[in-house]
Amino acid sequence: MLIQWYPGHMAKARRMLVENLKLIDVVVEIVDARAPRATRNPDFDDLFSQKQRVILLNKSDLASPQETKAWVEYYRKKSIAAIEFVATNSAKKKAAVSLIENAASEKVKRMREKGIIKVVRAMVVGIPNVGKSTFINRIAGATRAQVGDKPGVTKGKQWVKISPYLELMDTPGLLWPKLEDEGLARHLAYIGSIKDDIMDVERLARGLLAELNEICPAELSARYKQITPETPREELLAAVCRSRGFLLSGSEPDTERAARIVLDEYRAGKIARVTLDRVDEPETAEENTDGTAE
Repeated sequence: MLIQWYPGHMAKARRMLVENLKLIDVVVEIVDARAPRATRNPDFDDLFSQKQRVILLNKSDLASPQETKAWVEYYRKKSIAAIEFVATNSAKKKAAVSLIENAASEKVKRMREKGIIKVVRAMVVGIPNVGKSTFINRIAGATRAQVGDKPGVTKGKQWVKISPYLELMDTPGLLWPKLEDEGLARHLAYIGSIKDDIMDVERLARGLLAELNEICPAELSARYKQITPETPREELLAAVCRSRGFLLSGSEPDTERAARIVLDEYRAGKIARVTLDRVDEPETAEENTDGTAE
């Protein structure tokens, strides 16, 4: 799955992040809990190696609760504090603020000893469509940052004041120049981090259905009655068509309509709470991270 996804605005966004690092105390990285490995930009490890970092596993209500807990523990062992999060509700709002404040506590303490009341400034980063702006708006309690359900909504940095002592910087989603792991590329496409209009949606949906039929066959069959664990990969979309009555003239299956429905329903969490990236999968060189402090 060769995807040309690093246009000029990505390079510009990267330069902007680097230029603003001197203003930042903490980096808040948002990843998608359904694909924590695929949605972590490996470039961030070098870019932010001298900064305190925390990770929020956003959209955890759409992911496997057990796998999300395993990922939180995985990051803890890497000395990076992480929590599950759902940016569309307020349940973890206080926990997220505490996570950021704790990451900056040593610097705040040092400044207090000098008689200075430190305002913590945190940069919110992540790849497109992981929910950075939605997270900021949830923490702020108002619509301060631009939000959309498609990649690439935020165009430049935006400062949002959360309290007299905490400010967040929203940034554009940043992908990396090259992804050689085809499995991770597919996972990014499944969750919508790559625009559908540059993809073959039928091929994409067929691959997603095949993966779901391995991870959660019972839930998949419950959603699309004509799919069974034995349904061949090449027949999966046709089985969705039979399940929903998506037929063209001559009883030809409308596989394009079925593909778009499958992608929409998976992304909305209507099929199952599934985590595509598992902690126990082999670790790659990209994940050789630690939570280096400033």
